[in-house]
Amino acid sequence: MHIIDLRSDTITKPSAAMRVAMAEAEVGDDVFGDDPTVNRLEALSAALMGKEAGLFVASGTMGNLVSLLAQCGRGDEVILGDQAHTFVNEQGGMAALGGILPHTIRNCPDGTLDLAEVEGAIRGDNIHYPRTRLVTVENTQNLCGGNPLTPAYMHQLGALARRRGLRLHVDGARIFNAAVALGVDVKELVADADTLTFCLSKGLGAPVGSVVCGDRAFIAEARRARKVLGGGMRQAGILAAAGIYALENNVGRLAEDHCNAAALEAGLSALPGIRPEPVQVRTDILYITIERPGLSGGQLAANLGERGVLITSSGPKRVRAVTNYHATAEDMPLVVRAFREALA
Repeated sequence: MHIIDLRSDTITKPSAAMRVAMAEAEVGDDVFGDDPTVNRLEALSAALMGKEAGLFVASGTMGNLVSLLAQCGRGDEVILGDQAHTFVNEQGGMAALGGILPHTIRNCPDGTLDLAEVEGAIRGDNIHYPRTRLVTVENTQNLCGGNPLTPAYMHQLGALARRRGLRLHVDGARIFNAAVALGVDVKELVADADTLTFCLSKGLGAPVGSVVCGDRAFIAEARRARKVLGGGMRQAGILAAAGIYALENNVGRLAEDHCNAAALEAGLSALPGIRPEPVQVRTDILYITIERPGLSGGQLAANLGERGVLITSSGPKRVRAVTNYHATAEDMPLVVRAFREALA
């Protein structure tokens, strides 16, 4: 059976050319700063983002956590969306390991945070309150349909943060998807951010890893936080080489994933019993609401699995499909047919 795996863009496997780059990577002890390939990845990442320095970490979750630990103390508060990955899907690490209080406000349907609500959430100087230190947003915003946040919005949020003396962190797990979908240089999306992290192991196709970027003083603190979390790696150049290959070769092809997601949305829109959720700009994530009575997300995912299409259940009446480079344009009509059969 031909399997079309749309569970996530994290399922991608390194290409033959990426494997060659990994095998031939020059390595050293990264904890001592001696791995030249890691150093090259960090410098390349910082340059792409317009920041002073970078830090290679094992995952996006680790990247977000070291970023928060490096900028907030115990008892400090972070403002973030109630649909943010950092809040929903990272096991409460900021509180559990950092003693940092998450102050959630609602994500708008397009993934943004209402600027008035952000300002209203900032604590005053009162001994009864925690100190507000940081605002964080996710771009693209996964749970809001993978919608990208625009440069104009990021400039407004950055201006608000600066005016109120706060720092701004961007969970840019799929920041390159946002840049490609909006047709802008990725630097424009993070110009107002003090810190950010982005993933190499999603649509870019590397097997593991994320990079944290910011100024040199922040990266020095983030490196300490990475160490205490057990994230100090030794001959990590084998992994960093995959990240370099991904950044140099796989960014432009993200547009193919976006086109395939749009084609899938168009095909599924014609089927009764389900409704693809609209977004302002389509990237690689497609959420589908189930309108048929008696059919759950888990049941629909199981029905599709029997037909060779793998998706994830995201709630009682919601499923998610994520396009990736293993799923081709020719696969999209097959996915629509599988949905039609699974709904019959």
